[in-house]
Amino acid sequence: MYRFLLTSRWWGINVFVLLAIPFCLFMGSWQLSRFQARVDTSHQATKQVETDRTEAARPLASLLPVDQSTSGRQTTATGRYGKQLLVPGRQLDGKNGYYVLTLLRTDGGRALPVVRGWLPGKPDAAKAPAAPTGEVTVTGSLQASETPGDNGVSAQGGLPSGQTAAISAASLVNLVPYQLYDAWVTLDKGDSGMKAVPATAPANTGLDLKAFQNLGYTGEWFVFAGFVVFMWFRLLRREVEFARDAELGLVPEDDTEEAVRVTAV
Repeated sequence: MYRFLLTSRWWGINVFVLLAIPFCLFMGSWQLSRFQARVDTSHQATKQVETDRTEAARPLASLLPVDQSTSGRQTTATGRYGKQLLVPGRQLDGKNGYYVLTLLRTDGGRALPVVRGWLPGKPDAAKAPAAPTGEVTVTGSLQASETPGDNGVSAQGGLPSGQTAAISAASLVNLVPYQLYDAWVTLDKGDSGMKAVPATAPANTGLDLKAFQNLGYTGEWFVFAGFVVFMWFRLLRREVEFARDAELGLVPEDDTEEAVRVTAV
């Protein structure tokens, strides 16, 4: 009854199944490993942020350019504060507010964006404390330039004068008359009574949408493998029933030729 499995048609089906199942399992395992790698990276990045807070601050130049190994590290820079901007739409402790961002003009001629602190409510330049005058030395966590649309960073345009949506050289270059570092610093202690903005983990190290997409793809590939097995058994059962009906003469006249072919095999 099962000799139909030796036909060319079923050889093709069997070969497809034998190749499809391992392939689906391999792809599912690969996607799962990518998700697990993102989980491990996220945990390591979180621990690194905690560790960086206790490390001695290093000169800014020694930590540039910012990458995953230097993001969050303690750094120090000396200069004079210049233009001040507000960064709206930022939350802290579950409350809406804004960052007070001031450009620190260093001896090298470039300006370093420094987040001096956070204030609640809507952005108000009158409420933002003025930056200290004269030469200052700042100490804080080094951060990579933000990318609008990532990690909750607003991509909105048309903000009032004196405001910026993202803290990045690309966003600030048209707002300030200085050459800029492609990085920024958040002070360890909020300046002038403002709340300090905590450092964040480096980009692409958190459990973001891409990580959960990997987990979703894992489920899809395993489902595909199960579907292939299900369809193989369904086709097998249908063929067996058809062959059995042919032997009993229960096949309709329209299917007589097919029955003869099956029984002959």
